[in-house]
Amino acid sequence: MSVWDSLVGQKPVVDMFSRIAQGDPSQITQSWLICGPPGSGRSNMARAFAAALESPDHGMSAEPTRVTQQVLAGTHPDVTVLTTNKVTIGIDQVRDIIATSEQMPATAPWRIIIIEDVDRMLERTTNVLLKEIEEPSERCIWLLCAPSAQDVLPTIRSRCRVVNLAVPSTAAVADFLVSNTGAEPKIAQRAARLSEGHIGIARLYATNERVMSDRDELIVGVLNLARASDAVLLAGNLIDNAKGQAEADANEWAGKQEAEFRRINGLAEGERIPPKLRGAFNQVAKKDDVKRYSTRRTRDVLDRALNSVASIYRDVAVLQNNAEDSVGLINLENRTAITELSVRLNRAGAVARLDEVAHARKRLAGNGNPLLTFEALFCALIP
Repeated sequence: MSVWDSLVGQKPVVDMFSRIAQGDPSQITQSWLICGPPGSGRSNMARAFAAALESPDHGMSAEPTRVTQQVLAGTHPDVTVLTTNKVTIGIDQVRDIIATSEQMPATAPWRIIIIEDVDRMLERTTNVLLKEIEEPSERCIWLLCAPSAQDVLPTIRSRCRVVNLAVPSTAAVADFLVSNTGAEPKIAQRAARLSEGHIGIARLYATNERVMSDRDELIVGVLNLARASDAVLLAGNLIDNAKGQAEADANEWAGKQEAEFRRINGLAEGERIPPKLRGAFNQVAKKDDVKRYSTRRTRDVLDRALNSVASIYRDVAVLQNNAEDSVGLINLENRTAITELSVRLNRAGAVARLDEVAHARKRLAGNGNPLLTFEALFCALIP
């Protein structure tokens, strides 16, 4: 299959990037801003475009070339990806990536720099990047990724060609899950619907029974809120589940880092680390790095929880406006309880609760205490 086949529901952008990759190199834009909602595949799109630009076949062969495989695996010497497990991208990371961008490509036509989550940069960090984006080195292409153009400073935005990705349809995501994870069609369809077009979350729901179960419990808990004590208990359970998921993910990540170190250095699992490698080994998945990874994953889980809570009141609004036939419900399994809630709340009440979810999201973004934030949110949601 071609390098583009793993991208879901983005045919117009795929067609454009494919044409550009096969076109006149002297006419290519060197600074891009690829925008799309979480889960739309913006970083995967950047990697696919990079592979198409670097590979002799422009990513179109049924069998991917060695260059394509290297780019997608993150091992190509001329394609550098800046990502972070931290809350923000540091200024030193950006300075290092700028130094890399000024080098001529070693084996491929272009030196390509991909920055995931460029919106995680603080303003002073973004200012360091500005000049390179405005006047890239002769053989360098910048591919920046963000949820939306509005999440990036105007000074950066105005110097890039902006590409907007769509939210993939439920049917497209379900088909992708069936073909790529082996999920049963019914499970894939449900995971795609509940993910609201977020491919990564859809994959998680389709392959991780615990995550799906935690979501089901959260939806039922919100729909059954009646007293402040219910809100406190539900918030506590949610935070505990989030920490549990994050710690499991962090330990898995640390294990993969150690396994990769052993593979590169020809060490078997459990084999003693030679003295000359101990210093390097101690830098792999350090305790602080694991803690930062766990913190970010906790935030991801809580953000996903907020999306799930918001979907309840989205469904309430759909029923109140007789729009189910045109846009459908997300939480079909809870249709009876949501129908009852749509009668108990007026339209202003449903909108007010969506505002409460947005307010909770702002509190978390501002490093508010997660437990207190969700206790306050769930109290505000009681009918």
